[in-house]
Amino acid sequence: MRILYAVQATGNGHIARAIELIPYLEKYGTVDVFLSGSNASLRPDLPVKFRSTGISLFYNQKGTLDFMKIAKQLNPFFINREIKRLPVQDYDLVLSDFEFISARACKRLGKPFWHFGHQASFDSLRTPRPLKKDLLAEWILKKYCYSPLKMGFHFKSYEDWILPPIIKQALWQATIVQKDHLTVYLPHYSNAEIRRYLYGIEGMKFHIFSKETKRDESDYNLTWKPVTNEDFSLSMIESKGVICGAGFETPAEALFLKKPLMVIPIQGQYEQYCNAAALEEFGVTVIQRLDINFSTQLHQWSKNPTHLRPKIEFLSTEESTKRLMLKALSTT
Repeated sequence: MRILYAVQATGNGHIARAIELIPYLEKYGTVDVFLSGSNASLRPDLPVKFRSTGISLFYNQKGTLDFMKIAKQLNPFFINREIKRLPVQDYDLVLSDFEFISARACKRLGKPFWHFGHQASFDSLRTPRPLKKDLLAEWILKKYCYSPLKMGFHFKSYEDWILPPIIKQALWQATIVQKDHLTVYLPHYSNAEIRRYLYGIEGMKFHIFSKETKRDESDYNLTWKPVTNEDFSLSMIESKGVICGAGFETPAEALFLKKPLMVIPIQGQYEQYCNAAALEEFGVTVIQRLDINFSTQLHQWSKNPTHLRPKIEFLSTEESTKRLMLKALSTT
């Protein structure tokens, strides 16, 4: 088979998932990657054949969505040109991980494609939502990359077409240990903002992964690190807890490793509010922002960091890929 895998490169989660999946997809045929977006810091170690700046999300220094910057990079003429240029007709199977251009290119030609990834799971009403729904965000989640052919990922299998999270092979093979640091990944905050609230907290050491950081740097109780798959995984494996946004991949990995977890949703990003609602069902600590109360919240969490262990039937990446391909092959 010829497989086109369209990867959304806003943030690192989609890229990290693709890195794990592609070696198993390649057992079914040749895989070309369309990488779309311009706001990821993880090196895309993927067979990228097509690339586009696509549609990306950006954040201000306070960790909220920067709608002005998002609007400035939108270019309908450019996006329409990219839709027409992407040769989806040359492929037997198109997988779109919440990627707009590939989805529109397929719809333009009447070509079936699979909406594949975490966002696909929101097509189910059983997937948790916050108490206050955002109707516009709900519409975007359902229409941005909609396909009747779908395979979602979530913390729980709320439907039979929703699989548990993809977990890196390195974590499956890891020997879990606990050192004295907390692993921090908050890419929606600037280094200055993170330092403002974490520097000097008594009895706390932090490994902080940031796209602003180019090499390891020690700063009293803070160790700044560039974002790499290997270093981040090792830091989590050896941590005594994880603090991150309410995305999907990193919280899932922390739950898999049975590490205490605290999440801070990106303000204004509805999908993260949904994820936070799901994580709260497992007893995960959710706080709304970094502010002057963070030190107190952190010490309270560290004294009672355990949360309910979610009953997730984690599947191997090979098994998840097999289930996807069995469905895909049955529809071709």
